[in-house]
Amino acid sequence: MNYNLLSEIGLGNFDLTYLFIGMFVLILILGIMIIVQLVKFDKLSKRYKKFMGGKNAKSLEKDIVGLYEDNKFLKTSMEKNKKDIQTLYRKFGRAFQKVGIVKYDAFSQMGGQLSFSLALLDENDNGFILNSVHSTEGCYSYTKEIKNGLCDISLGEEEKQALDIAMDL
Repeated sequence: MNYNLLSEIGLGNFDLTYLFIGMFVLILILGIMIIVQLVKFDKLSKRYKKFMGGKNAKSLEKDIVGLYEDNKFLKTSMEKNKKDIQTLYRKFGRAFQKVGIVKYDAFSQMGGQLSFSLALLDENDNGFILNSVHSTEGCYSYTKEIKNGLCDISLGEEEKQALDIAMDL
C-alpha cells in the first residue's frame, strides 16, 4: 500500500497498522483518564452537596461568621482562664496545705488529752506550730515559726511529731 501523502513526507513505506494501534492505545489511555476524573468529580460533588446541606451563600456566610465569633470568644476565655489559673497557683502556694496535730496530756494529773500541738505549713514547708498547754490554772498558747521545715527555737516532742506529720515524714 502506497499512499501519495505519506510518500510526499517521506513515509511512503510506513505501515498504517502501527499508526492505528498507537492511536487506539492513546484513545484507551485517554478513556481511562476520563473515567478516573469522572469518579473524582462525583466524589467532590457529593462532598459539596453535603457541605452546603440546603444552605445558600448568605446563610453559609452567617454560619462562618458565627464560627469565627465563637472561636474569638473561646480564645479570649482561654486567655482569661490561663491567667486565673496562674493566680490560683500563686495564691495556693502560699496557703496552708499541710496539717499535723498531736494531742497529749501536758501534766500527768490531767486527763482527756486537752493539750495539743498543731503544725500548719504551706507548699514550701513554711508556717508555724501552735502549741496549747491545758492545766488546772488555765490554758496557755504559743507559736513557733517554721521556715523551710526548720525552727530556730528548739521543739518539744509533741511539736516535732506534729511537724513530722505535716511534712509527711
